[in-house]
Amino acid sequence: MDRRQFLASGAGAALTASWAQGSCLIQPEMAAAATTRAGKPGSLSAAVSRHRFGVNYTPSNNWWFCWNDWNVDPIKRDLDDLSALGADHLRIMLVWPYFQPNLTWVSGAHLERLSQLLTLMGERGLDALVTVFTGQLSGLYFLPPFNKPDPAFYTDARIWKAQELLIRELSRTLEAHDNIVGFDLGNEINTCWSAKPAVGDAWMAKIFALMNSVCPGRIHVNGVDHNPWFKPATFSALALASNPFPVIHAYPYWAQALRYGGPMDPPSTRLLVALAALVRSYAGDAQKPVWAGEFNTCIESMQQKQQAEWLETAVTSAVESGVSWFTYWDSHDVSRKFAFNSLEYSLGLLTNDGKVKEQGRVFKQLAESYRGKPVKFPTAAPPPPPVNQNFDATWEWMLDFLEWKPRQAAML
Repeated sequence: MDRRQFLASGAGAALTASWAQGSCLIQPEMAAAATTRAGKPGSLSAAVSRHRFGVNYTPSNNWWFCWNDWNVDPIKRDLDDLSALGADHLRIMLVWPYFQPNLTWVSGAHLERLSQLLTLMGERGLDALVTVFTGQLSGLYFLPPFNKPDPAFYTDARIWKAQELLIRELSRTLEAHDNIVGFDLGNEINTCWSAKPAVGDAWMAKIFALMNSVCPGRIHVNGVDHNPWFKPATFSALALASNPFPVIHAYPYWAQALRYGGPMDPPSTRLLVALAALVRSYAGDAQKPVWAGEFNTCIESMQQKQQAEWLETAVTSAVESGVSWFTYWDSHDVSRKFAFNSLEYSLGLLTNDGKVKEQGRVFKQLAESYRGKPVKFPTAAPPPPPVNQNFDATWEWMLDFLEWKPRQAAML
């Protein structure tokens, strides 16, 4: 489907209208920027109608603590390996208190390190989604010294000024690079700062408007965890689904899919499919584009071969259901020299020393098979959203959609 046909389609027309209203950051003049890559930032059709494959980057050398212990040589090796795996974009994590340790000051050294990373990525054909208010990452919390308790993050005027300062400084850094997808508001910020959905929704609209003004022509998203899709949790499902490119984070373990089957049963392998349908249900749009911004099993007992099998099944079924972009969690296993939840030591496509794992080989095959190919959006409208938005009712909705009869499964 070419761009003209795309814009005439239901998905293209709906997105064009949505972007025109300023709810996302792709401008019409940017939409004509065709490219031979899987999708260049700023290309409207590439944003939704061509599959892309990327990873959440976890640096092999000193994890994201590397922002404070900067060494580009291991980063170069990581990026070479990820490019060789077929990734076309990375989600990279800024650590808020490192970049902005004071209300009125952003670290120039850290901005320069970010610029170096973006340059290295661009040299390898890798685009960047840049998280901002992180916040919470892999079970650790990174709170700036000026942070106040919830929900002041969303309402305090002084903290808003600090947030605005950081966004403006980051935008100036990003201006020098043409491999920017856009901003992610943070890494599952609802798990770090909670509020009533009305408060979270208002802040989300305000911060997107700011990003739209200072960093136009990009795709800005809010990568929350699964909770707001299952129950009211800082942001409403309706507001999240109304964004032009909603993001899902799909982990069978954390979403409790094992209550309804084994790790290779549909509640687990087709969790991306069910969540995408749920997003489209709240959006009232069968062809709403969906980005799988984080996904993995997080089932620690699964061996590499099983994890690879799950990955192949999950992505293939999600491609068939019309999910547009895939960003796997994560790139490298975390070094065991650091104290983390033991789960973090085994989630990568590569080992900590850069060896490709079984799931890494499968990822490469999937990326080679589907990257750049047209997304086949569904035509059948999903059922209305759950009447009651809670965990049990939402799972009942998804199981009905998957046509799966639950069975009790032993937790692994």
